[in-house]
Amino acid sequence: MKKLRLILAATAAVAYGAASACTNFIVTKGASTDGSVMVTYAADSHALYGALYHTPGGKFKDGAMLPVYEWDTGRYLRDIPQVRETYSTIGNMNEHSLIIGETTYGGRRELEDSTGRMDYGSLIYITLQRAKTAREAIGVIVDLANTYGYASSGESFSIADPDEAWIMELIGKGFKDDGKGGNARKGIVWVARRIPDGYVSAHANQARITAFPKDDPENCLYSPDVISFAREMGYYDGPDADFSFCDAYAPLDFGAMRACEARVWAFFRTVADDMDRYADYAMGHNKENRMPLWVKPRAKVSPKTLFDCMRDHYEGTPMDMTADIGAGGHNCPYRWRPMEFEVDGVSYVNERATATQQTGFWFVAQARPEVTRDMGILWFGVDDAATSCLTPIYCSAQEVPECFREGNGSMLEYSPTSAFWLFNRTTNFAYMRYDMISADIRKVADKWENDMLANVRKTDARVGRMSPAARRNYLTQLSVETAQELFDRWQRLNNYLLVKYMDGNVKSEHGDVLTFLDGDGSPAHFVDNGNGRQIPGKIQFPGYNEKWKRAVAADNGETLRVIKN
Repeated sequence: MKKLRLILAATAAVAYGAASACTNFIVTKGASTDGSVMVTYAADSHALYGALYHTPGGKFKDGAMLPVYEWDTGRYLRDIPQVRETYSTIGNMNEHSLIIGETTYGGRRELEDSTGRMDYGSLIYITLQRAKTAREAIGVIVDLANTYGYASSGESFSIADPDEAWIMELIGKGFKDDGKGGNARKGIVWVARRIPDGYVSAHANQARITAFPKDDPENCLYSPDVISFAREMGYYDGPDADFSFCDAYAPLDFGAMRACEARVWAFFRTVADDMDRYADYAMGHNKENRMPLWVKPRAKVSPKTLFDCMRDHYEGTPMDMTADIGAGGHNCPYRWRPMEFEVDGVSYVNERATATQQTGFWFVAQARPEVTRDMGILWFGVDDAATSCLTPIYCSAQEVPECFREGNGSMLEYSPTSAFWLFNRTTNFAYMRYDMISADIRKVADKWENDMLANVRKTDARVGRMSPAARRNYLTQLSVETAQELFDRWQRLNNYLLVKYMDGNVKSEHGDVLTFLDGDGSPAHFVDNGNGRQIPGKIQFPGYNEKWKRAVAADNGETLRVIKN
């Protein structure tokens, strides 16, 4: 792996005021409309540059070594022996449709090990190179962390293949001098639970595994010392049967519920019935009313539904970020950090929703049991989920589209050929008049994603009889060309939005944004004044929403009041 891969993926959320990052939703094959296993991920970080990472598979001679770099910082950790054969990876998926996502929960600070040499990011990407199945991946993660020491804080992993989906939660054991300059507590304690088929699950920066079965290795795996170590450290003194992983290693507090579990609740609420009974838990008011680890959806979940769940801002709930005065006069759902503010000695929260303004990249990965394993799909996007778009990247792809490529721009260097910068340009403009501009963007995203989902079915039929090599080449080319097509379309959208909404005004048009993009995109799309000189006519001045006007009047009404003479 390249040292350049500084994927600043997630920062632990120990307190509400800390940066809570990353969200995973998991759908088992029996809970999806097309029989696929799906995992979502939003890599949220104020310093993360959205790019798509690719490592080709290979065969290595005895004695070959692999350098390991801490994923968040690029800090060199150590060299480890390379295995004889590795698998190709694209993003968080490998050529066998193995998927690994993560969210950082932090947990007890004293369990961090500064001598560890295997961080959470390296665990993900090295495991993707070495494992074919979810169950095999769990074993690789455990072996790597225990062999080289764990260098990160508490993590939740989503691990899935075309047949199974698991949640794995782990944390280090801190440091205890072994008298030889090493760590007597090297390694991790952990639990992994298989999600029952037909159910959905989720995690979002808070450990979620409570009590677990001790004699069901088909569905639950755990470290032999997961309970005894908690006893040793004074975290637990009850019977083994009642032991709860998250209560021992990452106890709930207000922030864990309101900033983290609330995102899980929003997803569950969208796809399952009777979830409003957990609203007080999600809002941080009642930690005794804990949500289950998984729920059965009211209907099978489609890929498009899952795409849209990643765009959630708590709409329709008491935490709706588009509805309070903080949304301004145009219903903008984002709140600039920090996540907590104080007025007259009282602390208040800025909500942390699934969709957020600091997303580097996001995806919905599909492991599809009805096709060959090299035909899994990483639906990949960059920047904010609510105002960006996913495009299909096949898991066997051997090339990264230029617009998503590492080194094509950075957080400190603008690139005109980078999708990350293009989507950010569009999204940041949308913040100006979010209610109207985001609606136009959403029309374009919805059409693209629905068209691509239809194209997947056509591609399945087209490549079914190809040789593996021919299929890999075809799917690589298709992934690259499709991503470039999206990039070009978004450039036209960006130009359209600037012309239509410049200076807070709204120009009238013949048709809508799709008419513009799918037509010739000429100035004639917009309504002129009829004099043949491309001067706009019928300019609209929508103003501000009612809540904003009333707030301004209440704040400064006497100064602004119109006096009628």
